[in-house]
Amino acid sequence: MDHASVLALYDRDMREGARPESPDARVERTGGVVRHIGGEGGWNGVLWSGLDPTGADADAAIAAQIGFFTGLGREFEWKLHGHDHPADLGRRLTEAGFTAEPEETLMIGETAGQLTAGQLTGGEPPEGVRIVPVTDRAGVDLMVEANERAFGRDGAWLRDLVLARLATDPDGIVAVVALAGDVPVSSARMEMIPGTRFAGLWGGGTVEEWRGRGVYRALIAHRARIAAERGYRYLQVDASDRSRPILERLGFAALTTTTPYTYVP
Repeated sequence: MDHASVLALYDRDMREGARPESPDARVERTGGVVRHIGGEGGWNGVLWSGLDPTGADADAAIAAQIGFFTGLGREFEWKLHGHDHPADLGRRLTEAGFTAEPEETLMIGETAGQLTAGQLTGGEPPEGVRIVPVTDRAGVDLMVEANERAFGRDGAWLRDLVLARLATDPDGIVAVVALAGDVPVSSARMEMIPGTRFAGLWGGGTVEEWRGRGVYRALIAHRARIAAERGYRYLQVDASDRSRPILERLGFAALTTTTPYTYVP
């Protein structure tokens, strides 16, 4: 995999050419940035920027986005990638009042290559665990329960997101939950956008007592097989420090970093 070419393709398909996440959301390009304005309860933020490497237009662009989202009364996020210009954009965002969230790593793998190489084959869940598709409210509730236990935070946002996607775009999302008996121990989702070559893996989290047993790997392999069947060439993950080593063993490559900078009016 040519890392530079794939990263450029990712920027073009998934950031500069981003689509709205829901029917009541919209994407706008203005002042050298692409921003997403979410619908009710949706995500708001800057997805991509094509600012001057010298930084000549950066402060004005930042101020414009603050003014825009503040005018809507909305908190928003500037999703900064490690290769974005100018090089000191993170510092400028902090000085403008943004708060940096933990850095993650953008990791990408090729579905066909990994499946052919065997890195994602045979990734079955451990004994006593089964992977179940999430297609209705009952399944979403199980998915959210696993997510809340894994991450220790309220999962109401996830419930709203998955229910909305299942209702409006069921072909664009694959949601799954891993059950030990009837108890949810892990969950994850995959988002697919027609016309792109990327399937995004999101939200993978396993409850503490089940970590290290292959559940996370099984959920990746399960979604990778579906992505390959549907013709998506690449898998994309914003990986935490905990999941990065697992993904590297599965053939994913680290292409850049990604850091959310949050602004609260």
